[in-house]
Amino acid sequence: MSDSARTGDPKIALRFATPADTGLILEFIHKLAQYEKLAHEVVATEELLGDALFGKRPVAEAVLAHHADTPAGFALFFSNFSSYLGRPGIHIEDLFVEPGLRGKGVAKRLVRFIARLAVERGCGRLEWGVLDWDDPAARLYRDFGAEALSEWSVFRLSGPALERLAADPRE
Repeated sequence: MSDSARTGDPKIALRFATPADTGLILEFIHKLAQYEKLAHEVVATEELLGDALFGKRPVAEAVLAHHADTPAGFALFFSNFSSYLGRPGIHIEDLFVEPGLRGKGVAKRLVRFIARLAVERGCGRLEWGVLDWDDPAARLYRDFGAEALSEWSVFRLSGPALERLAADPRE
Protein backbone atom coordinates (compact mmCIF):
# COMPACT_ATOMS: atom_id res chain seq x y z
CA MET A 1 0.00 0.00 0.00
CA SER A 2 1.45 3.34 -1.01
CA ASP A 3 0.43 6.40 0.97
CA SER A 4 1.26 9.08 -1.63
CA ALA A 5 -2.31 9.34 -2.91
CA ARG A 6 -3.68 10.08 0.57
CA THR A 7 -1.43 13.03 1.34
CA GLY A 8 -1.21 16.74 0.95
CA ASP A 9 2.54 16.72 0.22
CA PRO A 10 3.27 14.83 -2.99
CA LYS A 11 7.00 14.89 -2.19
CA ILE A 12 6.48 12.37 0.62
CA ALA A 13 5.75 8.78 -0.37
CA LEU A 14 5.41 5.80 1.97
CA ARG A 15 5.53 2.12 1.17
CA PHE A 16 6.03 -1.20 2.87
CA ALA A 17 9.64 -2.37 2.82
CA THR A 18 10.71 -5.28 0.64
CA PRO A 19 13.67 -7.65 1.05
CA ALA A 20 15.70 -5.38 -1.25
CA ASP A 21 15.37 -2.63 1.40
CA THR A 22 17.04 -4.58 4.21
CA GLY A 23 20.38 -2.75 3.87
CA LEU A 24 18.68 0.65 3.93
CA ILE A 25 16.64 -0.31 6.99
CA LEU A 26 19.80 -1.43 8.80
CA GLU A 27 21.45 1.87 7.85
CA PHE A 28 18.50 3.76 9.36
CA ILE A 29 18.72 1.59 12.51
CA HIS A 30 22.39 2.55 12.89
CA LYS A 31 21.55 6.23 12.46
CA LEU A 32 18.72 5.99 15.00
CA ALA A 33 21.01 4.24 17.49
CA GLN A 34 23.62 6.96 17.03
CA TYR A 35 20.98 9.66 17.66
CA GLU A 36 19.79 7.80 20.77
CA LYS A 37 23.40 7.41 21.99
CA LEU A 38 22.98 3.62 21.83
CA ALA A 39 25.13 2.73 18.81
CA HIS A 40 27.11 0.28 20.95
CA GLU A 41 23.95 -1.85 21.36
CA VAL A 42 23.33 -2.54 17.66
CA VAL A 43 24.32 -6.09 16.76
CA ALA A 44 21.72 -6.62 14.03
CA THR A 45 22.96 -7.77 10.64
CA GLU A 46 21.28 -7.69 7.25
CA GLU A 47 20.76 -11.44 7.53
CA LEU A 48 19.10 -11.24 10.97
CA LEU A 49 16.98 -8.28 9.96
CA GLY A 50 15.99 -9.84 6.64
CA ASP A 51 14.89 -13.03 8.37
CA ALA A 52 12.90 -11.10 11.01
CA LEU A 53 11.11 -8.96 8.42
CA PHE A 54 10.84 -11.27 5.40
CA GLY A 55 11.71 -14.80 6.49
CA LYS A 56 9.50 -17.85 6.90
CA ARG A 57 7.89 -16.39 10.01
CA PRO A 58 8.13 -12.58 9.92
CA VAL A 59 7.89 -11.00 13.36
CA ALA A 60 7.97 -7.33 12.35
CA GLU A 61 7.17 -5.01 9.47
CA ALA A 62 8.73 -1.83 8.16
CA VAL A 63 7.49 1.18 6.25
CA LEU A 64 9.87 3.41 4.32
CA ALA A 65 9.41 7.10 3.68
CA HIS A 66 10.87 8.90 0.70
CA HIS A 67 10.95 12.65 0.21
CA ALA A 68 11.30 13.66 -3.43
CA ASP A 69 12.65 10.16 -4.23
CA THR A 70 15.28 10.36 -1.48
CA PRO A 71 15.12 7.87 1.41
CA ALA A 72 13.85 9.99 4.28
CA GLY A 73 13.16 7.58 7.15
CA PHE A 74 11.40 4.50 8.34
CA ALA A 75 9.21 2.95 10.99
CA LEU A 76 9.62 -0.62 12.20
CA PHE A 77 6.70 -2.15 14.09
CA PHE A 78 5.19 -5.41 15.27
CA SER A 79 1.91 -6.79 16.54
CA ASN A 80 1.20 -7.22 20.21
CA PHE A 81 -1.91 -8.09 22.18
CA SER A 82 -3.88 -6.45 24.98
CA SER A 83 -5.56 -8.98 27.23
CA TYR A 84 -7.51 -6.12 28.82
CA LEU A 85 -8.95 -5.05 25.48
CA GLY A 86 -9.10 -8.56 24.05
CA ARG A 87 -7.66 -7.14 20.82
CA PRO A 88 -4.35 -6.91 19.01
CA GLY A 89 -2.28 -3.78 18.97
CA ILE A 90 0.75 -2.42 17.19
CA HIS A 91 4.01 -1.41 18.85
CA ILE A 92 6.31 0.94 16.94
CA GLU A 93 9.82 -0.20 17.80
CA ASP A 94 11.74 2.31 15.70
CA LEU A 95 10.87 5.62 14.06
CA PHE A 96 13.60 7.62 12.35
CA VAL A 97 13.71 10.56 9.97
CA GLU A 98 16.91 11.89 8.42
CA PRO A 99 17.97 15.06 10.28
CA GLY A 100 17.84 17.25 7.15
CA LEU A 101 14.24 16.19 6.48
CA ARG A 102 12.83 16.65 9.98
CA GLY A 103 10.02 19.18 10.28
CA LYS A 104 8.65 18.34 6.82
CA GLY A 105 5.89 16.03 8.06
CA VAL A 106 7.67 12.71 7.43
CA ALA A 107 7.35 11.41 11.00
CA LYS A 108 3.71 12.45 11.17
CA ARG A 109 3.02 10.60 7.94
CA LEU A 110 4.76 7.46 9.18
CA VAL A 111 2.80 7.40 12.43
CA ARG A 112 -0.47 8.21 10.65
CA PHE A 113 0.19 5.37 8.18
CA ILE A 114 0.66 2.90 11.03
CA ALA A 115 -2.38 4.29 12.87
CA ARG A 116 -4.45 3.57 9.77
CA LEU A 117 -3.05 0.03 9.66
CA ALA A 118 -3.99 -0.41 13.31
CA VAL A 119 -7.57 0.65 12.63
CA GLU A 120 -7.80 -1.50 9.47
CA ARG A 121 -6.48 -4.51 11.42
CA GLY A 122 -8.94 -4.05 14.28
CA CYS A 123 -6.29 -3.06 16.80
CA GLY A 124 -7.24 -1.53 20.11
CA ARG A 125 -4.10 0.56 20.55
CA LEU A 126 -0.89 1.88 19.05
CA GLU A 127 2.09 2.20 21.36
CA TRP A 128 5.73 3.22 21.26
CA GLY A 129 8.44 4.43 23.59
CA VAL A 130 10.44 7.63 23.69
CA LEU A 131 13.61 8.36 25.61
CA ASP A 132 13.13 10.72 28.55
CA TRP A 133 15.49 13.32 27.07
CA ASP A 134 13.99 13.34 23.55
CA ASP A 135 11.75 16.39 23.98
CA PRO A 136 11.18 17.03 20.24
CA ALA A 137 9.81 13.50 19.78
CA ALA A 138 7.69 13.71 22.94
CA ARG A 139 6.17 17.01 21.76
CA LEU A 140 5.34 15.50 18.38
CA TYR A 141 3.66 12.50 19.98
CA ARG A 142 1.65 14.68 22.36
CA ASP A 143 0.50 16.70 19.33
CA PHE A 144 -1.00 13.45 17.99
CA GLY A 145 -2.99 13.10 21.19
CA ALA A 146 -0.75 10.36 22.60
CA GLU A 147 -0.27 10.26 26.34
CA ALA A 148 2.84 9.29 28.27
CA LEU A 149 2.25 6.38 30.63
CA SER A 150 4.29 7.69 33.54
CA GLU A 151 2.96 5.05 35.92
CA TRP A 152 4.61 2.26 33.88
CA SER A 153 8.29 1.33 33.74
CA VAL A 154 9.78 -0.77 30.98
CA PHE A 155 11.82 -3.76 32.11
CA ARG A 156 14.24 -5.55 29.81
CA LEU A 157 15.96 -8.89 30.13
CA SER A 158 18.65 -9.55 27.52
CA GLY A 159 22.09 -10.99 26.94
CA PRO A 160 23.69 -12.97 29.77
CA ALA A 161 20.83 -12.20 32.20
CA LEU A 162 18.31 -13.68 29.76
CA GLU A 163 20.52 -16.73 29.23
CA ARG A 164 20.92 -17.25 33.01
CA LEU A 165 17.18 -17.10 33.63
CA ALA A 166 16.44 -19.45 30.75
CA ALA A 167 19.04 -21.94 32.02
CA ASP A 168 17.80 -21.84 35.64
CA PRO A 169 16.44 -25.35 36.34
CA ARG A 170 13.99 -24.10 38.97
CA GLU A 171 10.45 -23.54 37.83
